Amino acid sequence: MSAILEVRNLKKHYPIRKGFFAKQVGAVKAVDGITLSVEKGETLAVVGESGCGKSTTGRAILRLIEPTGGEILFDGTDVRSLDTEQLRRFRTDMQMVFQDPYASLDPRWTVQRILEEPLRTHAAAKNRELKSRVEELMQVVGLSPYQAHRFPHEFSGGQRQRIGIARALALNPKFIVCDEPVSALDVSIQAQVLNLMQDLQEQYGLTYMFISHDLSVVKFISDRVAVMYLGRIVELAPTKELFAKPLHPYTQALMSAVPVPNPGLKKSRIVLTGDVPNPETPPSGCAFHPRCPFAMDKCRKDEPVLRPLDSGHQVSCHLY
Repeated sequence: MSAILEVRNLKKHYPIRKGFFAKQVGAVKAVDGITLSVEKGETLAVVGESGCGKSTTGRAILRLIEPTGGEILFDGTDVRSLDTEQLRRFRTDMQMVFQDPYASLDPRWTVQRILEEPLRTHAAAKNRELKSRVEELMQVVGLSPYQAHRFPHEFSGGQRQRIGIARALALNPKFIVCDEPVSALDVSIQAQVLNLMQDLQEQYGLTYMFISHDLSVVKFISDRVAVMYLGRIVELAPTKELFAKPLHPYTQALMSAVPVPNPGLKKSRIVLTGDVPNPETPPSGCAFHPRCPFAMDKCRKDEPVLRPLDSGHQVSCHLY
């Protein structure tokens, strides 16, 4: 397999300004040096607590927000070097499915117009081709073409997310960032949307970056998992291996919090003490050391790096 996306030392810092002249006095380090690659046709999941930088990472990769530093290589092209017009043309290959299927759709537009918009913007279809392409997209995501004249509020949450997926597919992209696409849906609808995404991936050869905090969903859909904490990746491994043998103490705590659908089975829970540190002033050394039950003096001084272990497993921890 070959990498369709390579991210090296990606950073996104939001400046903190104060005073009459808005002088910068600090920065919120939302993403602080991420390095990863995504292979063609795979699903890489990014998991972690709320506020760890998952969504910011996805948006920075697509340049929906401008990164502060780092490299983003997509099919060998340096995404950060593209000007406005080049980036607009490049959008056909990289798309996004947003978390809230209602907020991401214009309530004043019909589904027909919503799905026509990317086709018109990129001159991918004209006149009669537009209608037939919209009908095709509706059918692909399991909706009836006659529903295209309706507005978003006339659909259920699952149907609205299907419309969001159809819009992302309109330009035949190679890579889609899915930002918690099923977190706002009922469990039964989640399964339908996840199955749909897997079918579309197989049918069109899509590559996904799947951002989520739901580990059961991640286990079902992903090939590899990257665990984030305070803007950094602390563990990266194939899904089966990560769930069978999590190495980083933070990953172990996340896994122990997953509910088991068996009332008679007792599960030992790892409860982390303290709160997530402020990304404006992250701790020295390992960012996780204030909450880690295995913290050593070295953890407080030296920042660990993401080291490769056996079978593609990588971990950022001084214990290894």
